[in-house]
Amino acid sequence: MISIIKRLNNLIRVPRSEETSYTTFWWGAFYGLAGLSLLVMLLSGVFFTTGLPTWLMAGTTLVIGIIAFWFFRIIGTLLHQWISKIPSFLFALFFGTICTLILARYIRFGFPQHVYYYGFAAIIVGITFLFGSSMVLYRRTSNVRGLHLMSIIVSLSIFVAGGYYLFYHGHDPYKVTFEQTPVALLSKKGITNPGEKGNFTTQYFTYGSGTDKQREEFRSSIKYKSKTVDASRLLPEWKGSKAKWRQRYWGFGVKKFPLNGRVWMPEGEGKFPIILIVHGNHGMEDYSDPGYAYLGELLSSRGFITVSVDENFINGTWSGDFMGKEMPTRGWLLLKHLEQWKIWTNDPEHELYQKADLENIILAGHSRGGEAAPIATHFNKLSYFPDDANEKFDFHFGIKGVLSIAPTDKRYDRRIDLKNVNYLSIQGSYDSDEASFFGYRQYQRVTFTDTSSYFKSGLYIHGANHGQFNSTWGRYDGGAPGKYLLNIAPMMTMEDQQQIAKVYISAFAETVLYNNKSYTSLFKNAAVAQDWLPKQILLNTYKDSNTKNLITYEEDIDVTTGTIAGATTLAKNLKVWKETILKFRDKDTQSNNAALLGWEKDSTEQVASYIITFKSSIPVDSSSSLLFSMAQGDISMLKTGDEKSEIEANELNFQIQLMDSLGNDAVVDISNIKKLTPRLKVQYVKLKGLNQENYGDVWEPTMETIELPISVFNTNQLQLDHIKSINLNFNRTEKGVLILDEIGLKH
Repeated sequence: MISIIKRLNNLIRVPRSEETSYTTFWWGAFYGLAGLSLLVMLLSGVFFTTGLPTWLMAGTTLVIGIIAFWFFRIIGTLLHQWISKIPSFLFALFFGTICTLILARYIRFGFPQHVYYYGFAAIIVGITFLFGSSMVLYRRTSNVRGLHLMSIIVSLSIFVAGGYYLFYHGHDPYKVTFEQTPVALLSKKGITNPGEKGNFTTQYFTYGSGTDKQREEFRSSIKYKSKTVDASRLLPEWKGSKAKWRQRYWGFGVKKFPLNGRVWMPEGEGKFPIILIVHGNHGMEDYSDPGYAYLGELLSSRGFITVSVDENFINGTWSGDFMGKEMPTRGWLLLKHLEQWKIWTNDPEHELYQKADLENIILAGHSRGGEAAPIATHFNKLSYFPDDANEKFDFHFGIKGVLSIAPTDKRYDRRIDLKNVNYLSIQGSYDSDEASFFGYRQYQRVTFTDTSSYFKSGLYIHGANHGQFNSTWGRYDGGAPGKYLLNIAPMMTMEDQQQIAKVYISAFAETVLYNNKSYTSLFKNAAVAQDWLPKQILLNTYKDSNTKNLITYEEDIDVTTGTIAGATTLAKNLKVWKETILKFRDKDTQSNNAALLGWEKDSTEQVASYIITFKSSIPVDSSSSLLFSMAQGDISMLKTGDEKSEIEANELNFQIQLMDSLGNDAVVDISNIKKLTPRLKVQYVKLKGLNQENYGDVWEPTMETIELPISVFNTNQLQLDHIKSINLNFNRTEKGVLILDEIGLKH
């Protein structure tokens, strides 16, 4: 065996018969490429998160790399004998390098394919000349030192530029200057900032099943012991080698999932409403549940028991994740936590007796947790698990609100329709993990059918990313090394992003669980809280159970019909008039129909308009409001060829005209009430081509709600109980495209 290895080594050795510039160059190249191959293998071990020590993983992949580099050079030598007259050591060197780099990518060097292979092709060339020429100069085996010096300088310049590019934060290619119409501030009305600490003293503790092998805070440091639960019917995919590895790591399996939670609880007498928040999918070894402490500390100080639920054990790991098959389990576990709280709060012998108000609950989640919260809310009303009815449900808790932060949608193969529950979804425009506002799709599936008061709302934050809603996830929506391709320069700071989250989430809790209506306008227009919020572009969508649909574009494919009986629509002088299904940037559906209205002023001076007529008058009074769901559309639909069109579209304005049955009218400019936000374009990665390949378009329709109180019109000229038409007159901007969705009447 030893003689065979020696013979193979002789095949791949760089010639040493005489020291010439040729042999010296290739010895240098050998050291450089060997070093590159082994460095990349070592880093693949560093990036390979398994829960084992980083030094052990790096050392293991380094050893694998040494063996692989030698082995692949042997294979290259044998191949070379068949395909080329190139010196065998040279063919073997490059073959071994390339194969080792491919192996490193397979292990965990997570660059996109094109970037990885083109990038390392350039690096191989650069390393060859850098180390080869350096060796020649060091050994002084050539008289043309200037040429070798030049190759060293060029190679170093390329590596310095490449390194700078990787650690360069990027830039904002789509800067937007936008100031919203000033409105009366809530603070001027004596309303306190919900994002500020409240009056309650907070106690912090953890509870758990005591079986978590990896986490001391859920094992020996727990204050209260919780039960374990059998999730085998909900997660039958927990099986095989994947299950064995997880069980070895955590110390438990699917039949004994723990109920672990971090609790921030207000001190005082009486019951407190309870908020459960659950993280999403992240490397299971990089624990996610500590990342919501900023919310727990705030909400508990304002009178809410807040629990950050641990579900790390069903997150992804080096062997893969459950590809969304675990989504029902994520939701079900939230309900099992509530069951545990029910046991404690009903037990006179327990310290938590009568502490949790289980008729006043908000379920909250981030990422996949943001989809789990609606799933749990729907399961709460069922008697059986729909995917395996042998699993019986008996929950029926008082879930009053659902909060979804940057949620997924469609991970679970059933669409979740929510009824008679309050809903808030928050999304950032620079979320490169969930790059579209999938919470808006769930927003469409929230309906109100009884006589109680509910609302649903969406908040779109320009400049927010996915990870900064969780303090442990941070600024990069991805792991190394791929994260160094992300364009993070346009993003806001974590402090600012979490401040927005605190204001809105706390206001949602106050509104839903304490029936504090003073924050209602915050969910319609962020400008009312501009002194509480960082200076960012924020878009709000809103609808409540007191809003009657007039137009939704969901009833049929006839562009002339409305939603309520007798409503008709008509366009005059529009260049674009159609109804369409709105799409996200990746062309997936938003599950929402809307009208596209485009106009361009021509020489005839005829005003373009969109007219909605009602066969029976719609009764309004001075306390009523009209709610419009709108967004700016793509000006290129007009096919004007005018390069200034995009700039002009930033100031899209038009009139809303009300007419009564006698022909009297009253008008208001939309921008006098609330300006329509310009189209918000984003570039998630520094390479523009890679951005389109991975994410799709740089822009997608993002709706916002504009509320027009009837009182802003000159109502002295109108018979309010006989309104016959609502006209949109496009006479304030020469050209533009408007996406128009729901029009509602709120009493």
